[in-house]
Amino acid sequence: MTTHNEPANIRNVAIVGHASSGKTMLAEAMLTCSGAISRMGNIAEGTTVSDYHVSEKQRQISVQTALLHTEWMGKKLNILDTPGYLDFVGEVLGALRVADFALVVIHAQHGIGVGTERTWNYASQQGIPKILVVNAVDKQNEHFEQVLADARSHYGKGVFPLNIPINPGPGFNQVLDVLRNEILTYQPNDRGKYREEPAQGPWKDRVTQLHKELIEHIAESEDALLTKFFEKGGLTEEEFRSGIHTAVQKQHFIPLFCVSAQTDVGVARLLDFIAKYGSSPVDRSTIQAQNTSGAPVTIRLQDAEPVVHVFKTMSEAHFGELSFFRIYSGTVRPGMDLFNSDRNITERIGPLYILNGRERSAVHELRAGDIGATVKLKDTHTGNTLSSPKRPIVLPRAEYPGATIHAALQSGAKGEEDKIAAGLAALHQEDPTFIFRVDSELHQTIISAQGELHLEVLVERLQRRFNVHVSLAEPKVPYRETIKSPSDSKYRHKKQTGGAGQFAEVWMRISPAERDSGVEFTQSLSGQNVDRVYVPAVERGVQTACHEGILGGYKVVDVKVDFYEGKMHAVDSNDISFQIAGYFAFKDAFAKARSCLLEPIHDIEVRIPEDYLGKVMGDLSSRRGRILGVDVDGQFQVIKAQVPARELYRYSSNLRSLTGGRGIHSEKFSHYEEMPQELEQRVIEESRKRNGERKIAA
Repeated sequence: MTTHNEPANIRNVAIVGHASSGKTMLAEAMLTCSGAISRMGNIAEGTTVSDYHVSEKQRQISVQTALLHTEWMGKKLNILDTPGYLDFVGEVLGALRVADFALVVIHAQHGIGVGTERTWNYASQQGIPKILVVNAVDKQNEHFEQVLADARSHYGKGVFPLNIPINPGPGFNQVLDVLRNEILTYQPNDRGKYREEPAQGPWKDRVTQLHKELIEHIAESEDALLTKFFEKGGLTEEEFRSGIHTAVQKQHFIPLFCVSAQTDVGVARLLDFIAKYGSSPVDRSTIQAQNTSGAPVTIRLQDAEPVVHVFKTMSEAHFGELSFFRIYSGTVRPGMDLFNSDRNITERIGPLYILNGRERSAVHELRAGDIGATVKLKDTHTGNTLSSPKRPIVLPRAEYPGATIHAALQSGAKGEEDKIAAGLAALHQEDPTFIFRVDSELHQTIISAQGELHLEVLVERLQRRFNVHVSLAEPKVPYRETIKSPSDSKYRHKKQTGGAGQFAEVWMRISPAERDSGVEFTQSLSGQNVDRVYVPAVERGVQTACHEGILGGYKVVDVKVDFYEGKMHAVDSNDISFQIAGYFAFKDAFAKARSCLLEPIHDIEVRIPEDYLGKVMGDLSSRRGRILGVDVDGQFQVIKAQVPARELYRYSSNLRSLTGGRGIHSEKFSHYEEMPQELEQRVIEESRKRNGERKIAA
């Protein structure tokens, strides 16, 4: 493998797409076809190069981005094989951030899925070209022509097939090659080898027509080519082929290939196209950044000073902390000191590697445009920028989608709190889509992720790496208490124990306030019955009562409180007396008012294929959801609804079950509203029982 690659000879490609579309097997076929590995592995047996982690072998899915490399036609290919489940969207976003183009894989049986659409959009947001790969054309009930039509409908007329399956379905081994005007016959499972022969009969007519359409397509992508096309009635072969690269970069032309990754059919021609026409770092030779003062800076591929983006970190037993990075300028060598501008520290670069899954090959340097890995960085994490101390740089930070699932983390053994906290922090630094917080109100550690599978994998990793005993439980819901009618109370606190006693009398009115207004405390005292110095003490008592809650131990909100009269004693009155009186006066007034519980309501957006619309809307209604509307986005229906937080626990898993893994959702807090009375009583009883058990335990 050549390590001193010029940027123009590097192809950084991310393989993305919906779950189970065959991305890992496509990567495996590319390695086999190019001779990087001698034999194709198998997902069921856990022998693929990409899926080598324990959790991947157990579940037979990708949960982390694997970095692979190979050579084809003198070009170095850095292949980023990403997970398909959007639970692991952080891995996909990191890979697309450093790739120069994306292979978007679509399963020939299942067609375009929600994950296809989402990863396509992520690639578009990064401004990188896409190439479509229709995989599994050798399967029973494949729908290549339908997938092609759907892709054109969804992604525009720029989608154009560069090969067509001649004998799709079981035994598939022949394609009509539009670029070569030939029929290619592959020998399945023979490292992608094929023989060429001229197209005959109807196939000749079809390939001739497609080739003509392709030339017109390429000519339309550039004014100069279009002028030549009209002047000469066509393009020369050289003009045509030189225009393909530009057309791909502009995405005026979106190539579509058909393959069977499992049998290595069609993969060689895909590699040919990537090597000849795929994007290189030269196509994105500048990137916008900032210096440490926040001023804009342009990073150029040819700049001498190194600028490095760490797009993934992970911990492995035999290597320790492993950092994956792309170099945007300069050259990186072991022993160099680079400045981490995100954390304001200097890091010494350790040994450098290029990877094929778990296999590491040491190199003595990596140049601009390349991707590699290093170990033993002290305090550098996912998303950090490393640059020359002479020119500190901060690259733009990635934006990650909000969490869609939350759970409470429970410890199963005493004395592990510090280990758990360290483990959670380490997992967040590796994967920013995973977040955690200690909720003092709920008395729980709440962890949040992109889906149930994401949570399960993270908890397993926490247990395995940090040797802790933890489990997941349903998080408590942060209900609120309020009132619907005004009331008042008069409370006297009197205590005499010998010597100075305690005395305070508080007269208080409370009334409902506007939603989300909190607790408004005022005083309207007149005369000299109460010294105004005791007003803050009464307010502290009220705030304590509001924090503790009255009905079920939940915070009190949206109440106006007026301390309007009272009494004091010249000797026995003090701050603590008025604080106690204020506390019980408020509780007494609250108990007299018509009170109720408020529950948090979330806005959710569910994206599904149309076939599942009825099922999903029915399920939302069963969760007390309120449908706000349904929009159409291409082939997908987008349901907007408001659902109580209580009903959303593990909703992502239920949605996946309802839609065969083809539905996704996002959620965010919207507002609080009153609970149904029958449910309110149940919640209050559960809370009182739980609080009683906590007091006994204490």
